[in-house]
Amino acid sequence: MKLATYKDGSRDGQLVVVSRDLTTAHYATGIATRMQQLLDDWNFMSPQLEDLFHTLNSGKARHAFPFNPQQCMAPLPRAYQWADGSAYLNHVALVLEARKVEVPANFDQDPLIYQGGSDDFLGPCDPVVCRDAAFGIDFEAELAVITADVPMAATPDEALEGVRLVMIANDVSLRNLVHAELTKGFGFFQSKPATAFSPVAVTLNELGDAWDKGRLHLTMQSTWNGRKVGLCEAGPEMTFHFGQLIAHMCKTRNVRAGTIVGSGTVSNQGVEVNGRKDWPKGYSCIAEKRAIETILDGQPRTEYMQFGDTIRIEMKGKNGESLFGAIEQQVVPLA
Repeated sequence: MKLATYKDGSRDGQLVVVSRDLTTAHYATGIATRMQQLLDDWNFMSPQLEDLFHTLNSGKARHAFPFNPQQCMAPLPRAYQWADGSAYLNHVALVLEARKVEVPANFDQDPLIYQGGSDDFLGPCDPVVCRDAAFGIDFEAELAVITADVPMAATPDEALEGVRLVMIANDVSLRNLVHAELTKGFGFFQSKPATAFSPVAVTLNELGDAWDKGRLHLTMQSTWNGRKVGLCEAGPEMTFHFGQLIAHMCKTRNVRAGTIVGSGTVSNQGVEVNGRKDWPKGYSCIAEKRAIETILDGQPRTEYMQFGDTIRIEMKGKNGESLFGAIEQQVVPLA
């Protein structure tokens, strides 16, 4: 099934069930009013919502209404935890190579994860608000999952059993603030403002065989100011699948229902073309494009986002239809 949260003036919104083709919706009132309620009592509530989903798809839901992504908050508008990984090691390798920094020895053995702000997410059409364009505003097209309870010491296979819903995300970064923060040794904070999520979150049964052992084998599309800049394959080059990311988190703690886990920037390796490296799939964040330019030509040319810029992030199923709906945002200054 597909689920969204509609704006209603509250912090947590109203849970709605959305049709498979993203054209109609129905309030989940009477079963669950909030996404977190569903996650806390999944085994009881989800079958009822699945029934409503099938009724909606058949055109027989009595109180259906046209689905409007503009009315959407993030599917889970605030979460107990937002942990973002960097599961596509090509992305990290490019950034480190551009900085002439050696890749760590345990690079492909131990996932990178940081804990982001989970109290203030953005809806798919909410603007990216920034105080100063000089902060280096960047989009990051990612996958994300929402979990059930996953116990401490869970194995990757056990952790995968805890995945309830899948989304896409724009994990906005302020690149010119990153270096000063990381040199302090405590990680990201000011450089990671509010993250935006897709209009809907989707259960695994809706993904079919595209979901395979914790990886989603579909194409992440990124369109910046109307120009398609990324068509990156999300499945094959995801070094750490979601079960491994969640199990890494569970080494010393329990992960509770309502935790969101991100994949990091979807990234694909380059290929040799006439003796020169090329990246035909494009990029899912500007920092990676700048790293490629630095590696090839000694310096970056592409500027970060400016006020008025737009970003659209979308993933389509094998039938060509939008799977999660699109994230469509504009960068605006703080009023």
